[in-house]
Amino acid sequence: MSSPSVFCSEKLARLAGGFDSHAPIRVLVVEDSKTVRYQLRGYLQLLENVTVVEAETLAETRELLTHTPEPFFCAILDLTLPDASGSEVVDLVQTFKVPSIVLTATLDPMIRQAVLDRRVIDYMFKTGAAAIEDVAYLVGRLRQNREMTVLVVDDSATFRIHLSRLLEQYRFRILTASNGLEALALLQEHQETALVLTDYYMPKMDGLTLIRQIRRDFRREDLAIITLSDATHPDLSAAMIKAGANDYLNKHFQVEEFYCRIVQNINMVRFVRQLRDLANRDYLTHLYNRRRLFEIAELRLSSARKQHGPIALALLDADHFKRINDHYGHATGDLALKKIADVLRRGSDSHDDLVARYGGEEFVCFSTLTADETPACYFEALRRRIEAIDLEVNGERIPLTVSIGYTTDSRGTLSEIINRADQAMYQAKAAGRNRVVHFETQAS
Repeated sequence: MSSPSVFCSEKLARLAGGFDSHAPIRVLVVEDSKTVRYQLRGYLQLLENVTVVEAETLAETRELLTHTPEPFFCAILDLTLPDASGSEVVDLVQTFKVPSIVLTATLDPMIRQAVLDRRVIDYMFKTGAAAIEDVAYLVGRLRQNREMTVLVVDDSATFRIHLSRLLEQYRFRILTASNGLEALALLQEHQETALVLTDYYMPKMDGLTLIRQIRRDFRREDLAIITLSDATHPDLSAAMIKAGANDYLNKHFQVEEFYCRIVQNINMVRFVRQLRDLANRDYLTHLYNRRRLFEIAELRLSSARKQHGPIALALLDADHFKRINDHYGHATGDLALKKIADVLRRGSDSHDDLVARYGGEEFVCFSTLTADETPACYFEALRRRIEAIDLEVNGERIPLTVSIGYTTDSRGTLSEIINRADQAMYQAKAAGRNRVVHFETQAS
């Protein structure tokens, strides 16, 4: 039998990468067929940071769940096992609060209903390699769903809880509101929201008015809206879709239909966001590219000037980068740039900096400082963290340093500010590299 490395899937590759690394997850696979386990393991391992734990029987599954301290992200369960032939394995796994995907060769109406009653994520058929790939793809989507926010709007607390529980199965972040006014306030606070589920009949602001208000700020491709109402008013669906809803769902829905519509609309928003991110990001480091840097930095600069807030803009250049490329190869040079970008990204996450790849081995860091912050200390700390990067090739450590020039002079255009930082960076190079130089200091 071939190694799982022979598995290749463009579909899964799109889930494996991304601009932010995925946290490791553990997936439990309970399946007595070696062939199916092998296929599942192969496809799941195409996803990034996935550990597959396998069992062949109900007894082995119980042993794993009882004695494994680390939690499982989800479980993929065959209904027919040597020591079980129904929903026993689903009941067992759910006792440990592990969301489950049921994998089966056949599914008659009674078993289907029994599976759905147990609130599994989904059931899928073992109809060949393509179906197994779809199972792995669903796992990848579930992990991505943790980054997607869904807002549920309904005046019935019972129905809000019902929808929230269904969405939790698919690992979405969930917000809830009891009327349109509450929903609008939450959207202002959580503008990353990808989907709104809203009822029509609500106090203070009905669903139709809410949709019209949302569409003043969010386009259909940026934020999807699914409306829910009962079948007694069939004309509502057309009215709400014309007002700006993406989809309509009867409140007496089948769970499978609910999930299909949710996934379809979430995927549309996710796809648009990914395309937008690709246009705004550098392909190698996944930092913002030069074009996006100017767009965002202009806005931040304008805001800082209005609030009379201090700013600092730094240009960082990797030292002796041509030597790294020539001696160790361009693959090592690319790795060096990625590692520098990782340091800058971690710094920006904790400090709300704007970081971008400016070109070649140059990076820009735009920081809006607080009154008690010293930019010299901040950029010196960045320099030290980059100097401490552990980059090795064939057991040989490769020194990796940067020269940093920065300015706190916010006068003039953004290009003029960057030019001042650039002059300070060349001063740092001339002074011996691997140091931080302030433009005003060297120009005086």
